[in-house]
Amino acid sequence: MFRRPTLRWPWAVPLLCLALCGAAPAQDLAEAPQADPALQQALDAYAQGRWAEAARAFEALARQGQPVAQHDLAAMHLRGEVPDASVATALHWLLQAADAGFVTSQQALGELYESGRLGWKDLPQAVAWYRRAAAAGSPQAQLEMGTACFLGRGTPQDLAQAAQWYRQAALAGDLGAMYILASMYERGEGVDVDRRLARYWYAAAADAGDVAAPYKVKELTDAEPPSP
Repeated sequence: MFRRPTLRWPWAVPLLCLALCGAAPAQDLAEAPQADPALQQALDAYAQGRWAEAARAFEALARQGQPVAQHDLAAMHLRGEVPDASVATALHWLLQAADAGFVTSQQALGELYESGRLGWKDLPQAVAWYRRAAAAGSPQAQLEMGTACFLGRGTPQDLAQAAQWYRQAALAGDLGAMYILASMYERGEGVDVDRRLARYWYAAAADAGDVAAPYKVKELTDAEPPSP
């Protein structure tokens, strides 16, 4: 889905980044076994370019039910960093991790089903996984749910629901959601027209680094009637 750029946070656990997936949400990191020496060795091997060693270690941990390893092994398959890399194998491990409640994998599954890399697109299935990740607190998934509801992609169009998802993502600090929510308040899309809230969210987006938002703040400020 088209989206404005979003903020990223430097999370402490160096999960491999899927091309389809962003930074790991805090709830994943709280559950990740950061002190597991086998996992740390696998992550270190990957970071040092010893991919064969990392893949073997991730697979061993994945078969033990370790969601971080399942996710990272899937990432290596999607990136072609293992012999006989397979999108189907990546899907298998992402499903395992996602079903265990690993939010990063739930988000990745949404993007995988939407991307067409499986050989087909399944937008309702993508939305189902985005919804799970969004309900678990992933700002990126909340942004995706907002966009799905706004456009009616994979789910019926519902501008009021879109505004709710964008609001959750904006409150979590997502820059793109801040800007979109501001525009919805400005235009009355899914919410009542509220120029005060529109200016508030444009200002929040500007403070977060959006280059267009300051102009919208000025535009709304200049349009205000003079005080009596």
